Order: sequence, then C-alpha cells, then structure tokens
Amino acid sequence: MGKYCFGVDLGGTTAKIGLFSPEGDILEKWEIPTRTENGGENILSDIADAVLAKMKERGIAKDEVIGVGIGVPGPVDDSGMIYRAVNLGWGVFNINETFGTLLGLPVKAGNDANVAALGEMWRGGGMGYKDIVLATLGTGIGGGIITNGKIVTGSKGAGGEIGHMHIEDGEPDTCGCGNHGCFEQYGSATGMVRLAKRRLAASKEESVLRDAQAEGTLSAKAVFDAVKDGDKIACEIAEEFGAYLGKGFASIAAVVNPEVFVIGGGVSKAGDILFQYIVKNYQKYTFHACRNAVFKLATLGNDAGIYGAAKLVLG
Repeated sequence: MGKYCFGVDLGGTTAKIGLFSPEGDILEKWEIPTRTENGGENILSDIADAVLAKMKERGIAKDEVIGVGIGVPGPVDDSGMIYRAVNLGWGVFNINETFGTLLGLPVKAGNDANVAALGEMWRGGGMGYKDIVLATLGTGIGGGIITNGKIVTGSKGAGGEIGHMHIEDGEPDTCGCGNHGCFEQYGSATGMVRLAKRRLAASKEESVLRDAQAEGTLSAKAVFDAVKDGDKIACEIAEEFGAYLGKGFASIAAVVNPEVFVIGGGVSKAGDILFQYIVKNYQKYTFHACRNAVFKLATLGNDAGIYGAAKLVLG
C-alpha cells in the first residue's frame, strides 16, 4: 500500500490541497487560485501541476501515492461524471478520467458537500459513526449523507441536496435554485436573517436586533448573541428557526435513519445553544424509531473537504 494520498477541495475562488498519510494524518496543506476563465479549462491542469510539484519537492514517487481525491461544487455520480458546475464554467465530463490522465495517478471525484460529510465521519464530528448526515448551515444549506460508511450519491450525483427539500408552501421569495419554499430559505444563516426581518416587521416590540438591522449588521450571529442576552424577539426568531430545522431533519431521518446529525457552517458557531432549539423540534416531529439520533458540531471547519477527498481514494 502507498504511503501518501492527496485530497483536493475545489471551490470557485481557490482549490485547497492536502497531503495525507493513509491513517488520516495531514502532512501539509496549501491552496492555489481557481482560474474559471475560458470555461474553467485550466482548473484541473493547475491542480495536477501543484500536486506533481509537491511530489517532486518531497521526493515522493508515483508508486508511493494511493491516489488523489477531489470534491467539486456540482453533482458528481459514482463514475466521476460531473453534471455541470456553474460557478466553474464546467459542462458534463468525467473528472476521474480527465484529472487522472493529467496526473498519471488514480482519481476519485465527488460532490463537495458529500465529500465534506465523509471527512467529518472519518476524522471530525462524526467519528465513531457510520450513518451520518452533515448539514452545513451557511449562505445555503449544504448536505451530505453517509449510510454504512458510504456516500449516498444518487443517479446523477444529487443525493444529499437537503437544502432543496420543499418545506413551506406559499413562499413568495425565490430560492437560488429557482424553486420556492426550499429548506435553505429558512434553515440557513441567510434564512435566519430573512426570518428575523419578517419578525421585526410584524412586531413593534423593542429588540437590540432593530439596531443591528439599522446598522446593516443583522446576522445569525447577532440573533444568537441576542438570544444569549434574553432578547424576547431574538428568542422568538430562534424558536421559529429551530422549528424549521427540526422539521427538516425529521423528514431526512425518516428516509435515511442516521445515528448522528453533524452541524457545520457559520450558524454552528453559535455552539450548543443551537441544539436546544433544534432537538426539541426534531423530537416532536420525527418518527419514533429515529428519535435516538444525536446532534454534534462539525469539528474540521474548512478542512472537511480535503479530509473527505483523501478518504474517497482510500475507500
């Protein structure tokens, strides 16, 4: 067995690259710019050059490398076929074959959120579990589902797109995906700000959040900071937010029955206070056989993608 593997987390601005041991110890990490011009034609060759240069620098031979895993922002099926990555300018092609040819090494590609879930299972908040759901609550809701240690990919790589479950009828605003009433319109950091603005507009009660709104600093963090100070409106917003998340996670649990929900993204920085609003609603709505699922905070942060990508090639 080889001594090394690489994990790549490809984003629209940078590609993060990590060099790992097969046991999951990170030996080095760095990043390079993502050049999206000309339909992103240089992206994979840039990453290949960076990986090969690192091997040369460290005196690593190709037969010492197990492979290179890569997580990308788009739907990827089990064969490595990507079905468009809009923010990279990519169409439909097989990443495993294209990137593998550039490197002369085995390659395994996956969707970035699914790959991050694999990373959290392997060396993060989901360690010790084999059935996990990762939910990253940021600008949207990213999701990754692992059952019995394997990523749920789906037929076109769209498995685990939990942010786009329909959760509310009659929503006037449009989600980024073009639909209305998606989970991420309520359960993300952006969603919490929308709920806060609506609650503030519907009420005349005093709240420190009115000052934050006037100053342009209204955020999920501002809401949870106000909750910790006992602000009534903020607590009401957190209750509504928790109800949406509890319902959404209960729906997911009825399909995949996870042992653990691992929560990452900007909202997770609120810490354990977040769970007091989610868990009681989850318990209220979930199927009885799913009630013992636990909730944990993600621990790998921005490194979850490179860890998961490395794990992809390790199997």
